[in-house]
Amino acid sequence: MVARGLGLVYGGGNVGLMGTIADEVLAGGGEVLGVIPKMLEEREVAHHGISELLVVDTMHDRKRKIYGLSEAAIAMPGGIGTFEELFEALTWDQLGIHALPCGLLNVDGYWDPLLAMLDRAVEHGFFPVHNRERILSDSDPDTLLGRLAQEVEAR
Repeated sequence: MVARGLGLVYGGGNVGLMGTIADEVLAGGGEVLGVIPKMLEEREVAHHGISELLVVDTMHDRKRKIYGLSEAAIAMPGGIGTFEELFEALTWDQLGIHALPCGLLNVDGYWDPLLAMLDRAVEHGFFPVHNRERILSDSDPDTLLGRLAQEVEAR
């Protein structure tokens, strides 16, 4: 990200994979903006060492702010919170609430079952093929960032 001149906008935590990525972007000289709800800041999971930390009232406010500050969304391998945020981003894109290209960093095939499920939803008529085509996936972070950059430029 830093080599491409990209900043990181994320949930503002100092734990887990995203906390580590925030630290790495900072270590490389990049900008990191975090958006965290008050309840998580109060649980002391806020990353106070990033470039800028915005504290908002609710999780919904957090996502709305993150989407508004971002040019693209990438889901890393994760758990239920990652799934929820990913599906909300995809839903908001489908509804036209935002036009962020969405990518999946598919480390070791982590997202393969989800991609297969989405393809199955297309086959059965539950998910429009043009929306499925907007979900980019790659196992290489630089390749994924390049593909997302092309999508941003095209929109």
